[in-house]
Amino acid sequence: MSDLRSGVDVTKKEPTVRSVLACAGRCLIFLLFVAILAIGFGLWQGADFYYGQNDAAKSGGEGPHVFQRGDHWVSQTLHGDGEQGFRVEERRHALAEPFRVQVSVPLDGTRFAVEATPLFLTPPTQYRGGQAILAVSDIEGNYRTFRDFLINAKVIDSDLNWTFGDGRLVLLGDFVDRGASVTPVLWLIYKLEQEAAASGGRVHYILGNHEIKNLQGNFQSNHDKYSSVAAILGRRQSDLLGEEAFLGRWLASKNTVEVIDGILFVHGGLHPGLMEQSWSLEDMNRIVRDRYRRAWYPKQQADQQDFLIDPRTGPSWYRGYFKDRLTQDQVDRTLAHFGATSVVVGHTLNWRVRTLFDGKVIAIDVKHPVDDSFTLPPRRSEGVWLEGGKAWRVRDDGSRAAL
Repeated sequence: MSDLRSGVDVTKKEPTVRSVLACAGRCLIFLLFVAILAIGFGLWQGADFYYGQNDAAKSGGEGPHVFQRGDHWVSQTLHGDGEQGFRVEERRHALAEPFRVQVSVPLDGTRFAVEATPLFLTPPTQYRGGQAILAVSDIEGNYRTFRDFLINAKVIDSDLNWTFGDGRLVLLGDFVDRGASVTPVLWLIYKLEQEAAASGGRVHYILGNHEIKNLQGNFQSNHDKYSSVAAILGRRQSDLLGEEAFLGRWLASKNTVEVIDGILFVHGGLHPGLMEQSWSLEDMNRIVRDRYRRAWYPKQQADQQDFLIDPRTGPSWYRGYFKDRLTQDQVDRTLAHFGATSVVVGHTLNWRVRTLFDGKVIAIDVKHPVDDSFTLPPRRSEGVWLEGGKAWRVRDDGSRAAL
């Protein structure tokens, strides 16, 4: 309508369909732009998206879990599922004699045999020999990922037999927690350890912070299926790698730092403050190993040795190569203090295997594929191959690229 006195047209104009669509289009473009920025920022920060799930990883066929019961070992394997119910198959074995177990892989329904020898010897800290080394870290309970990586790298064949001759396979910690196939991962490592030794090679299983957490009874990062597994076995979850467990005793015998041909291998890293202490690498292994069953907590009057198990400074937890403002001199002097020329570490995620500090630090923790889920962007495994003073990235298809 019009105001006749003022001569001003105050007629209301209804929005046209075209203007509404234009406004909606601008809003959608803006939201798309914000979404792209959010996704880009997430990817830059290392985030990814999980979709789909393989429920077979949660079904029966889990085991064996082997425990000492009086004067014998008892191996327990779960069968069945949540629909039909579960049953526990038990077998008894002599306490001091080798025995054979069949390891079930619920993920794909396969099995493999392991000769278990109840002799848990602490490995040396220093090694020489010049053999080829393949190192990989942070598999986190993903059996299929681990198996396929080793097959393509020509460490094992498709029947899981060691084919690496006198080579050295270094497993740089955090092979437990998160994934749904921790049990077969640990038994496969145990199997390969025995076969490598028989062929003149060696498997070096160097513990990470998550193995230590499990030995201390901390299973907060474990896949949720393992609380059910423990309950079906009539045990607490902390028993699965406890002092009566075969795999628990085996893990508790391992080191947290080793040197091979002058290259130091440790899950987290070496804090420069270690140079102020009088500990040798052997001392460090002994001190940390003595605390595998004792949970760390901040104390008002901390023991000097707590430095080695503190989540900020301990070799299995330290992230200083990536988080602290270290200098090249600090890295060089810390390595020289322990008679090493370089260090290989896991623990802190990287997009790919890479070197830092003028090649003195090799970082090998990458985002490995997850067995029971798909991810976007897709993940790809990597490790490092060391031979003749040179280093290569090893991709999941077995190909290599010089570092």
